[in-house]
Amino acid sequence: MEIEVKLRLPDADSHRKLLSLLTPFHIQTHHQRNTFFDGAAAELSSQRAVLRLRFYENSESPKCVVSLKAKAVIVNGVSRVEEDEEELDPKTGYECVENPAKLAEVDSRILRRAKQEFQVGEAGFVGLGGFRNVRNVYEWKGMKLEVDETMYDFGTLYEIECESTEPDKVKGMIEEFLKENGVEYSYSEKSKFATFRAGKLP
Repeated sequence: MEIEVKLRLPDADSHRKLLSLLTPFHIQTHHQRNTFFDGAAAELSSQRAVLRLRFYENSESPKCVVSLKAKAVIVNGVSRVEEDEEELDPKTGYECVENPAKLAEVDSRILRRAKQEFQVGEAGFVGLGGFRNVRNVYEWKGMKLEVDETMYDFGTLYEIECESTEPDKVKGMIEEFLKENGVEYSYSEKSKFATFRAGKLP
């Protein structure tokens, strides 16, 4: 179970202000490309699951991570989701983006789970599209803060994420910091994928 605090920033100005405040704590920036898949008969989405390939681009060591997420719930800015993931050869990952049917042939524990547990039929997988994300990562007060700029075809979303086993405590610390520095925010109500599927910003 992955538990994350998710707070939404209202606009680019708030995002820039927060990045400036966090500059001393910056450790890395990821340029991510996220592509999503379902079974041809919606076997995954009908069971509240999603399959994602995430590529880490613009770096010296590009990588690809395949994730299977299920039963996501977001309440008061805290997200809980069942998640399983593993690394995949980036070349193979890009081939699957171009031809989603290839996912059924890849030797991967996650993809076997997707096929077996969610009973993806002989028609295999289909691509749903995706979006790009720039993630700035910070070590702040013993926590790893991730500040995202997510670029959809229909707009850009700004969000703070922080994975923790003590989400209420962490959320309180982040909220206090934002309020002290005059950074507007609200609780995220949807996952990035749910926003993508809705086709509009919250």
